[in-house]
Amino acid sequence: MPNPLPLSRIIVLDLTLARAGPTCVRHLADCGADVIRIEPPGQAEEITGNRHGFDFQNLHRNKRMIRLNLKDPDGHAAFMRLVARADVVVENMRAAVKHRLKVAWEDVRAVNPRIVYGSISGFGQTGPYGHRAGVDQIAQGMGGLMSITGLPGQGPVRVGIPIADLTAGNLLALGIMVALFDRERTGEGRWVQTSLLEAQVFMLDFQATRWLMQREVAPQAGNDHPTGIPTGVFPTSDGHINIAASSARLWERFCDAVERPDWKARQGWTTQEGRSAHRQAINAAIAEITSDKPAAHWIALFEAAGIPCGPINTIDQVFADPQVQHLRMARPVEHPVLGQTELVGSPITLEGVAKDIRTPTPEAGAHTEEVLRWAGYDDAAIAGLRVRRVI
Repeated sequence: MPNPLPLSRIIVLDLTLARAGPTCVRHLADCGADVIRIEPPGQAEEITGNRHGFDFQNLHRNKRMIRLNLKDPDGHAAFMRLVARADVVVENMRAAVKHRLKVAWEDVRAVNPRIVYGSISGFGQTGPYGHRAGVDQIAQGMGGLMSITGLPGQGPVRVGIPIADLTAGNLLALGIMVALFDRERTGEGRWVQTSLLEAQVFMLDFQATRWLMQREVAPQAGNDHPTGIPTGVFPTSDGHINIAASSARLWERFCDAVERPDWKARQGWTTQEGRSAHRQAINAAIAEITSDKPAAHWIALFEAAGIPCGPINTIDQVFADPQVQHLRMARPVEHPVLGQTELVGSPITLEGVAKDIRTPTPEAGAHTEEVLRWAGYDDAAIAGLRVRRVI
């Protein structure tokens, strides 16, 4: 390639299932890594999901697909041939499964000491929950997120996306890149680990530190910012908008913009602590004003005053937004079965590097023979593996 992508010299073996692991691998694939996804022959759709559905297609673009039975000794031997030439293995199996299949860190490192081995689990590789399987909503609950999401007194509410899965995948991709960079110094790979629970606790961020440093348990705050007042959702004559005017300077600008300069001097409203204590009264006063005119009026007014604000879009409105279109977050792809379609683009921009989706998600086993030839198998050996249903 005249202009190779940043990870074009990296070979990744993808053993992942569900969402967290594939999210990690998608970053590597989008950045140009040669990703070889390994699936067992005859894998049922209840495991992989609908291969032609929006979810599977969005997770597995820019990869090659092979079928290989790791439970068969010949299949395992073929996998280890790939390991010997690879740079990264990514998996999110339960510990017992990967040890039973003999594809754990110790197994692959014995074949290739330079391998970077990335793992996502539900709760960590060790510890009292290390043996348990985990899914996103369980991690949202155990990691505290559901206790602070939703309206006050509403009871636990899950976030509308699988945020623990996605965050764990994002963090593992970051960890793998750190390990690859470190390998340049040491010549050896590392085992990189994260879990849904760790990712979710990490994502609590200031709410977690609020407890660790001040022993304050954050309550549900609904659409209001937990500490910055006023920041939240306010009604307009044709819907709702978000407004964020919590700092002293922004609060003064806001009061002037809505022609209520008297609010700047109102008792209890002059400090952040006071505005927090009078949150309900402030929100009600703002709502009474904003509900009189449409969202576009207020957005234009507040933007002119330098006050952060914005509409609350449905998903179709997101992709109709001119800034989202400018950023090209919807990327076209030509699929051999589905035809012309669109997928979500990478949010990472590297100067001079194309962000186009290079190849659609392949059909199951589309590259099995191609990859096995690369690993040193001749046509007769490949035919034998197929007869024995190893591939």
